[in-house]
Amino acid sequence: MPLWDDTLTERDKQVFAKSGFGKRAGFGQRPAVLVIDMNYNFVGDRPEPILKSIERFRNSCGEEGWDGVYRIRELLEDARKKRLPTFYTTAQERGNPISFGRWHGKNSRGMEDMSEEWTKGNEIVAEIAPQAGDIIVRKQKPSAFFGTPLTSMLNEVHADSVLVTGCTTSGCVRASVIDAFSFNYRVCVVEECVFDRGQASHKINLFDMNAKYADVISLREAQEYIIGLPDNLYAPGL
Repeated sequence: MPLWDDTLTERDKQVFAKSGFGKRAGFGQRPAVLVIDMNYNFVGDRPEPILKSIERFRNSCGEEGWDGVYRIRELLEDARKKRLPTFYTTAQERGNPISFGRWHGKNSRGMEDMSEEWTKGNEIVAEIAPQAGDIIVRKQKPSAFFGTPLTSMLNEVHADSVLVTGCTTSGCVRASVIDAFSFNYRVCVVEECVFDRGQASHKINLFDMNAKYADVISLREAQEYIIGLPDNLYAPGL
């Protein structure tokens, strides 16, 4: 039974099944890995219940975020053995209200983002920190693609697909998935490697992405796919 099954009405299930949504699109041949916003602002500086964590980190997803950290670490171990291009996103460094745009219009604690602590919190979690050859993409908006050179870099390595991890499922992950889909990449969302502060939002957005824009796959399936890729797929000069 899919994770999101208990969020759907019987009518929903019948409509989407009869309409043909949710067909498996399949893997690409040259995948890249996207690690979306896996910084301390989104998981806190230690595993703890979300209601405790958000006292200091308003965007934190708490313990679910740290579960995601550990699962992403497993995926990256296999991806690096195959030299898969890996792109991390995180927010820009501390700026001013103009550079932050409309983010603060929807959050009563938004001014906390102007602090030095917020800037430090944009550091990628040490357990899955970028390694030599990985690329960090600084972004201002939800999508990893909006206003960034990510598409040109994916083109440079001739990637035809992306394996998406990170947070939040309903926010930056979803926005990045839709843009990747719009650029005609094959998209897989690794279920155990994405998370959200909202439990209902997590489930229903996985459902919706799987129905229309991406394949939601298990960590095990993603690992088996990566292990089966040629060892020299991204060897220098290829």
